[in-house]
Amino acid sequence: MSRPRNLVVAQSGGPSPVINNSLRGIIETARELPEIGTIYAARHGIEGVLKEELLDLSAQSAQEVALLRTTPAAGSIGTCRYKLKPGQDEDFERVIEVFRAHDVGYFLYIGGNDSMDTADKVAALAAQRGLDLVGVGVPKTIDNDVGDSEFRLIDHTPGYGSVARYWMQNVQYANEENSGSCPADPVLVLQAMGRKIGYIPAAARLADPEREMPLLIYLAESGVNKEQLADNVADCVRRHGRAIVVVSEGFHFGDIGEVKDAFGHTSFSSSSITVAQLLVNYLNETGLPAKGAARGNVPGTDQRHSMAYASPVDLDEAYKCGEMAALLAASGQSGFMSTILREEGSIYTVRYDEVPLAEVANSERAFPASWISAGGTDVSDEFVRYAMPLVGADMVSLPIVGGRQRLTRFEPIYAEQQLASYVPQADRK
Repeated sequence: MSRPRNLVVAQSGGPSPVINNSLRGIIETARELPEIGTIYAARHGIEGVLKEELLDLSAQSAQEVALLRTTPAAGSIGTCRYKLKPGQDEDFERVIEVFRAHDVGYFLYIGGNDSMDTADKVAALAAQRGLDLVGVGVPKTIDNDVGDSEFRLIDHTPGYGSVARYWMQNVQYANEENSGSCPADPVLVLQAMGRKIGYIPAAARLADPEREMPLLIYLAESGVNKEQLADNVADCVRRHGRAIVVVSEGFHFGDIGEVKDAFGHTSFSSSSITVAQLLVNYLNETGLPAKGAARGNVPGTDQRHSMAYASPVDLDEAYKCGEMAALLAASGQSGFMSTILREEGSIYTVRYDEVPLAEVANSERAFPASWISAGGTDVSDEFVRYAMPLVGADMVSLPIVGGRQRLTRFEPIYAEQQLASYVPQADRK
């Protein structure tokens, strides 16, 4: 048997409530595999590789690793929005240098399409430079936009089930608020994440699968303008005396001062004004067919770190994706992403498999047009059947000490740096 080689795992992009359970799946599985030596985490994603900041995960206690199950977001090892782009040759060469210096034979990247592209390119470059490196991707995104629209590459991404549960619960609570306050505040507008794909706002329907609430849902893809939306709201208020409106942050409302993140994606959370505020203002200016006014709520990054709302199904599937990735790495399966594929049948079951990184990196999932209602104000029962199994039936039990949640706290034990310090190309001025 060949000697064990070291493993580096990193995270990229926005976090999720379950991202650390994929990390836990990798660590606990890799520790038992003879092909794998020391397990390192690159601090803050690929930037940690470039800066040679490698946290020794093998030196961490089993208890701290186990606590990753219910530790949300990315505080344990960090994430980044740094992308290795064509032309950044020094960055790519630096990655290979760092991996060679630390005898790294396995690189696992947890993230979305851009991360899968990075893992694929790094593995390919390593092969060109004569470094035996296995590159494996681990899917992650609350947007559920990794993969293809036919659900052939992946059925859903770890992270989505938990944000869907967040919105299921949030809309239930909002309905209680709106029902009780409607004489004064007949319309409540809620803005959901989702730059251009509607899976997150669509999850609002899970709060009311029988359609008993006066609930209107507007995806970025709804094809409805603000005038039509206001007419729909007015009709709903006339019929029910109130309305709950869930609108995507990507709903087109003219220029809202949106900005781009380091990946080139539109970032509405950094915009000067929100779609929800514009919509509330517009509804109040045009007038409602009832006394009172529209109000708005804009949940922020709590949508991706609210562990109390995490889906137990999502947690288990995130772990299995990490476990599968570690097994792929140990078996030398470079250039693949671990994936979740749904089995046929009326009872929800999945299997864990592999798909080529290149296919994932070059794909882009859309929200099926057939899942959007004819008027653009709702989603279909087919979507409900797709999404409902992902949210789980129970609430997650959290470890509490002195009234506060006990979170993973790794010891700052890092690999000794072997190379000269380095400034990533995109950070140079």
